[in-house]
Amino acid sequence: MTTNKVVSASAFLSRTNELGHHLQQSCSHILSFCEPNALRIGLHIHSPVIKLGLLENLEFCNNLLSLYLKTDGLCNARKLFDEMPQRSVFAWTVMISAYTKSRELASSLSLFDEMLAFGTSHPNEFTFSSVIRSCAGLRDFHYGARVHGSVIKNGFERNSIIGSSLSGFYSKCGKLKETRELFRSLQSNGDTISWTTMISSLVEARKWREALRFYSEMVKSGVPPNEFTFVKLLGAASFLGLEFGKMIHSNVIVLGIPVNVVLKTSLVEFYSRFSEMEDAVRVLDSSGEQDVFLWTSVVSGFVRNLRGKEAVAAFLEMRGLGLQPNKFTYSAILSLCSSVMALDLGEQIHSQTVKVGLEENTDVGNGLVDMYMKCSSSEVEALRVFGAMISPNVVSWTTLIIGVIDHGFERDCFGLLREMVTQGVEPNGITLSGVLRACSRLKSIKQVLEIHGYLLRRSLDSEIIVWNSLVDAYASSNKIAYSWNVANSMERRDDITYTSLVTRFNELGKHEMALSVMNDMCGDGIRMDQFSLPGFISASANLGALETGKHLHCHSVKTGYFSSVSVFNSLLDMYGKCGSLEDARKAFEEIAETDVVSWNGLVSGLASNGCVSSALSAFEEMRMRGTEPDSVTFLVLLSVCSNGRLTEMGLEYFRSMKEIHNIEPQIEHYVHLVGILGRAGRLEEAREVVETMSLRPNALIFKTLLRACRYHGNLSLGEDMANKGLVLAPYDPALYILLADLYEESGKQELAQKIRDLMSEKGLSKKISKSTVEIQGKVHSFVSEDVTTVEKTKGIYAEIEWIKSEIERSGFAYRGSENASYHSAKQASVFGLVYTSPQTMVHVVKNKILCKDCHDFVSLVTSYLVFFYHLSPHVIFLPKGAFCDDRHCIIDHSIDFIEQVASHEDDFLLMNLVESAQKLRDEMMYHVEEIVVVASQKEKFQLVQIRNKAVEKELEL
Repeated sequence: MTTNKVVSASAFLSRTNELGHHLQQSCSHILSFCEPNALRIGLHIHSPVIKLGLLENLEFCNNLLSLYLKTDGLCNARKLFDEMPQRSVFAWTVMISAYTKSRELASSLSLFDEMLAFGTSHPNEFTFSSVIRSCAGLRDFHYGARVHGSVIKNGFERNSIIGSSLSGFYSKCGKLKETRELFRSLQSNGDTISWTTMISSLVEARKWREALRFYSEMVKSGVPPNEFTFVKLLGAASFLGLEFGKMIHSNVIVLGIPVNVVLKTSLVEFYSRFSEMEDAVRVLDSSGEQDVFLWTSVVSGFVRNLRGKEAVAAFLEMRGLGLQPNKFTYSAILSLCSSVMALDLGEQIHSQTVKVGLEENTDVGNGLVDMYMKCSSSEVEALRVFGAMISPNVVSWTTLIIGVIDHGFERDCFGLLREMVTQGVEPNGITLSGVLRACSRLKSIKQVLEIHGYLLRRSLDSEIIVWNSLVDAYASSNKIAYSWNVANSMERRDDITYTSLVTRFNELGKHEMALSVMNDMCGDGIRMDQFSLPGFISASANLGALETGKHLHCHSVKTGYFSSVSVFNSLLDMYGKCGSLEDARKAFEEIAETDVVSWNGLVSGLASNGCVSSALSAFEEMRMRGTEPDSVTFLVLLSVCSNGRLTEMGLEYFRSMKEIHNIEPQIEHYVHLVGILGRAGRLEEAREVVETMSLRPNALIFKTLLRACRYHGNLSLGEDMANKGLVLAPYDPALYILLADLYEESGKQELAQKIRDLMSEKGLSKKISKSTVEIQGKVHSFVSEDVTTVEKTKGIYAEIEWIKSEIERSGFAYRGSENASYHSAKQASVFGLVYTSPQTMVHVVKNKILCKDCHDFVSLVTSYLVFFYHLSPHVIFLPKGAFCDDRHCIIDHSIDFIEQVASHEDDFLLMNLVESAQKLRDEMMYHVEEIVVVASQKEKFQLVQIRNKAVEKELEL
């Protein structure tokens, strides 16, 4: 019956309220003629008959129930089912079956329990079959065993339909013994159906090799397979490999099995799974039948293998043969449009679905929503399509929610999730995983806790994707303990679990915890891959754990992951941050194809180790090799110029970003620009940059200029920058500390104290100073003023005091403060020197800049000690002495030694040091008489004693 006729019939109903019994018959007759896509028409008919009280008519209700379920109207069907005063076994069975097919398995079992409780209808073979399949899906062995008992009690133990379901149930629950016993009880001599049922059960239980062995046993027993046997065997071959499928195909040919459309479709799907589309097309061409499902399989195969042109060509050829695409065909083409961002083609397909009346179909509607969300810059059309869907299912809601998140409207997904549940649609693992991803972005711990509670109530233990997302959401919200607890409570963890943990811990600066994840991962027998390795290498880099980083490098080479761009780039970054430039260069030269990220890592590594000239040379080499710089490249270059005090060069790089390379500067670039001008003392120019840039200033840029004001003693501008910064970040302790220091150095002690008192009132404190040092592959951490009871730490404090006494005894004018004895830099430096052999390089990483006391202390304790601040060297100590460009430095060298080092390193900073030292010598303001090396009794430390003929003067670069 056409749509117009149905509408006319429904209008007729409205005019004939008085017809009574005849009206009931008319309703049932009209519903029986409704097309599968006529759900809206069914609803239109449904409304007046409810008013007329026709729900008493069981035949009418059954027909309307069938219409809803045929048109994916499960929610409407359940609503009608609950309203029905009488329910036949048919009504119970179709509802239970619908829940099973839609994978709402718990709802299926719950409704079956309700059916038994009512006691008005007895389950039939179709009821039992659906319930058993739900038990199989849930792996609920105990419930399924009880249902099996009911099957026997009701006399269905030899029913082939139930037998097939029971075989699948026992196989999925891992009960192969029971599966074989059931097979023997069902088997009759030469029963192909029983053998095929057994093979099907093994395939569904993912026992693919067992299914093939059973097929061999079937042939040896003289039982002839049929086309459906081979359909099931191809399902197993899809997981075993291409050669197995070809062997099965050859068996079909040799045995002369009639190849029906179902078997041909299975062959096409098998070959397309292994990207053998030419073989799939040959199967299609060998068919004399023109079937829409067969052609749809070909179209879907091309789509799955990202062969868009062939997919569209097959779709057009299919239509040219007079075949009308169905909902699966349109869904496949829409999936293609989504993957290749073909909005124009998607809109054409949308127009066709409207013409054939499939726009409201759930599968097609889902494809349209997904296409518009991925291909369109606006979500408006996707929302319109979703609104037109009569009965959106869990896939519909999930597609909409994830699309909204991807469009940047993360907060809207929470309202959509609530509406979804209100409409009676239960979210699945993918839905909740998407919402948890939004929580991670928003740091919405409240919503994370709510979803966690929902998961516990719903017992979704098998949904590992959700639990992985929950681990990530807790970690991204800085709830480390919660994240660990969830991970430990999971029945099984995978590589994604651990990759999420290590990534988030690194982001939070919990690098030691990130490295510890590696031990748990190995304990679970999960190997590191190209996704997890960069996280562990990054943790090693941040801790200065060079030895651990080298072990990970070896692992990446052995496992073949070194060729991964992400692994290689992280190794390059690690070597640069650990000061091992030779290894960084070797790693860089080993990679086959370098990209801009690789070059950025090399330039950054050289720059962070003070090799400014080499870093800039690497940048020029990068350009000569044809690699275009990106935004990150210029961040590195501007940082190089800022640290190297290359003011004019930095300004030129900033100008070239937009004028030459067409890269729009971001706020981070402006921060570096202000830093360059600030270090050069050009504070008014820096202020002008902040006030005139097109971007809105952030707290960091005000803080950068404030730091420069403190360095150069500009009180008025510093106060202005502090006030503006505090408006944006009122709880940033660094702003208060910088302002207090500025007041103190300007002689305004009272104001400085007021700022510190204000910090106390707000509960703000300095960032805890932490230093780490790696000894024999193990990272040791030290926290300032952490007077712990650990014996080795006590020993370190004793060593510090001994060294201080040696410094004073040697005649050097070092006056360390008592409180500074427990600073983390001193602890880590001395620990590294005590627990390593002489002439061993020791790397110390600190999360804050060195104070003057620690700087002077470690400058005197030199034994191949390399010191890093935030992964850039704040102080580099070389054999026989120390030098750095810090303004607190009180150590000088013989000029010959400095010139030798500078020539070897070809570094701008060292050359500047040479020029400054020469100038000081020429002016007779500072003269080094001799460098006296005093070795300690343990031969661990070298104390450098400086005797000055003139007054000691601070060396500033």
